[in-house]
Amino acid sequence: MLNLNYNFDKVVQRKNTNCLKWDCTKDIFGTEDILPLWVADMDFEIPKEIVESIKKRADHAVLGYSRPSEAYFSSIIKWLEKRHNFKIHKDYIVPAAGVVPSIVFSLLAFTKQKNKVLVQSPVYYPFFSTIKNNERELVNCPLKLENNTYIMDFENIEKQFKAGVKATIFCNPHNPVGRVWTKEELLKFASLCLKYNVLIISDEIHSDLVFKPNKHIPIASLSDEIAQNTITLMAPSKTFNIAALSCSFVIIPNKDYLIKYKKVVSDLFVDSNNPLNLAASEAAYTYGEPWLDALIEYLEDNINFLIEFLEEKIPAIKIRKPQGTYLLWLDCKALGMENDTLEKFFVEKAGVGLSNGSVFGEGSEGFFRINVACPRLILKEALEKIGNALNELNY
Repeated sequence: MLNLNYNFDKVVQRKNTNCLKWDCTKDIFGTEDILPLWVADMDFEIPKEIVESIKKRADHAVLGYSRPSEAYFSSIIKWLEKRHNFKIHKDYIVPAAGVVPSIVFSLLAFTKQKNKVLVQSPVYYPFFSTIKNNERELVNCPLKLENNTYIMDFENIEKQFKAGVKATIFCNPHNPVGRVWTKEELLKFASLCLKYNVLIISDEIHSDLVFKPNKHIPIASLSDEIAQNTITLMAPSKTFNIAALSCSFVIIPNKDYLIKYKKVVSDLFVDSNNPLNLAASEAAYTYGEPWLDALIEYLEDNINFLIEFLEEKIPAIKIRKPQGTYLLWLDCKALGMENDTLEKFFVEKAGVGLSNGSVFGEGSEGFFRINVACPRLILKEALEKIGNALNELNY
């Protein structure tokens, strides 16, 4: 769709820009002749206000040690209250250089070696490595698929909590299944966490990418008691396609937890601030809302296009319409192939690079993740390549 102000149909040439998504296909998929729809960044130009803000800061020509401005904090506070009805204080905010590093710092601050940490697969795969690489015990409570919808297995969660889980890494909106958890679900989950003294480390990086009538609810916004038991991780990176700038922030209302967290990042000497990502973050939250609203409309049109295409031309691949994110969870089980065989098919026969579902943990068998944050022309080409390849195999 050609928006009057933003042209998301524009194909931006990303090859030969040291782009992970487009320039590393040989290393990742074994071939350069492929359409990459895997890693979670977008093929769209970012809002011009962010570009101008970065240029203005760089034009100063001195990029020494920096600290966040009052305007930086204010932009976050106003954004969260307006978009998510999440009211926070400046003192709760800790600027960070990425959500995954912040998960690691949270585990180091609030858990010990061999402590149990719970996740709910299929889920963003760095969750697994952050736990295992830091010598914590991974506890998995897979999501359940009921009535064509993914739900949390509260009975199993409580069972594991009783067995001594110390923390949980929670994903909302959920990557890769696209759920946006309801208030009732969040309250039930948070109540169990309070009952069994389980700290919530809440990855809410996709919070701004939600489709109506769904609404993102920060779990820490439900009550002060829940907020005191939650470490919230957010960022403008996925929202505004500035992931490589490593700009994110942590929200910690609990004063004791805040001190512990800050001590960890200080002890690791990772508490410095990047002047360019601070400028980009402030500009994104101050001026980016019209761009985001147009983006969400375009993404939903892309999702509807994909759903209609599959129903009409590739009915063997099923899809549950996501409530949030631009990452879709393709159900390929009807094709009757193992995940490794499926990946070989997508790469060698269709020439399309997707994320192999197997990396997302238990419950991912027969699934692949596709990123639809690209111009419609590229998405259409990828789907046609998959359809043609399946036709050749008489599916």
